[in-house]
Amino acid sequence: MNNKIIKAKEILKKYNQEHLLYFYNDLTNDEKEILLNDILDLDFDKILTLYTNSLKPNTPQYVISPLEHFEKEQLSNKLINKYIKIGEKELKKNTYAVVTMAGGQGSRLGYQGPKGTYEIKFNIGKKSLFELACDTLKKANNLYGITLFWYIMVSPENKKQTIDYFKQHNYFGYPKEYITFFIQDTIPLIDVNGKIVLQDYYKIKEVSNGNGNVFKAMKKYNIITDMKKKNIKWVFFAGIDNILTKHVDPLFLGMTIDCKMQVGSKSIFKKDPLSNTAVYCRKNGKPAILDYDEIDLNLSETKDKNGAFVYREANVLAHLMNIKAIEYVSTKSLPYHRAYKKNPIINEEGTKIVPTSPNTFKFENFIFDSFSFFDNILLLRVKEEEEFAPIKDFTGMYTPETAKEKYERYWKI
Repeated sequence: MNNKIIKAKEILKKYNQEHLLYFYNDLTNDEKEILLNDILDLDFDKILTLYTNSLKPNTPQYVISPLEHFEKEQLSNKLINKYIKIGEKELKKNTYAVVTMAGGQGSRLGYQGPKGTYEIKFNIGKKSLFELACDTLKKANNLYGITLFWYIMVSPENKKQTIDYFKQHNYFGYPKEYITFFIQDTIPLIDVNGKIVLQDYYKIKEVSNGNGNVFKAMKKYNIITDMKKKNIKWVFFAGIDNILTKHVDPLFLGMTIDCKMQVGSKSIFKKDPLSNTAVYCRKNGKPAILDYDEIDLNLSETKDKNGAFVYREANVLAHLMNIKAIEYVSTKSLPYHRAYKKNPIINEEGTKIVPTSPNTFKFENFIFDSFSFFDNILLLRVKEEEEFAPIKDFTGMYTPETAKEKYERYWKI
């Protein structure tokens, strides 16, 4: 223990983070051990470099151009039938898997627990977000005479609760040997003064580092190897919060295959030109996402020669990749994005703070940044009322109530 505390103090002095030991003498021996291990395991260079770089003026080093897309509504019946046949043929080979990214908590909904366990009360009874996702997989299994492999990315914070929830609900009737949980990485939170924060007197506050970590996590936990052993060729990625996600869409799969793409993604039309919504584009010729703070009215209103908007394809976190693309991206490093978030913390006076406004910086990888490693992707615009009913918060556009209404309207329940 003496060696650990000496080493920890040296590290904290080097990085000007001595406040992490302010309450050390008041801790139990077990708590001291937890805190020292947190400090000694932390990559201070990484998090503090991310913080410092994020403060520098952002001067884009890229040229923006439109990313071509298809609109499902404008496809002919002939093409639709063609793509569906191609997709169904692939699905019947059982070479398709689903990855659900569910590392978050339900705190923004005022709910204590993993977000995937949040339940919605429908006319047909209560169903959690996990059960709603599972329902779509079971329908596909019945339709195509297969059993899809389902991989669920959790966080260290919610892993136990998530797995316990599945056990308590008998895996919603899904064969448990076809469900695999794996853990995404975490990253410490940092305040506006560059100080790493505590969630308790003996614990550094760490949070999931974004859905873009999915590739590294899949590599770390041998998910990619497992998929290859099972002859998986195509993998669909989605978050847990969109209850209208089509996890198995033969049209989308068939289109991606027929267009000889390694990556496919879905979008919806961005109705409000200046809403806080990221859109698809090309950056220096490569598929990418343009964040809302990079979009002005002039850009958002830009049209092509046919009068169609070219920067209005909004990301809905519904992506398809073949296994070779996943394996390739898992060897690459994705950039980090900084977000300003509300988080309960212990301040340097030892007071537990529950903020009413953002107080910490969170750094995240995003899955869409992987698209820039490819020359092109298949982008398909779908209808919002058919495929996008996310649950984000209690207020705003995407609440449990709005998602419930969309779901019941679409499924006529």
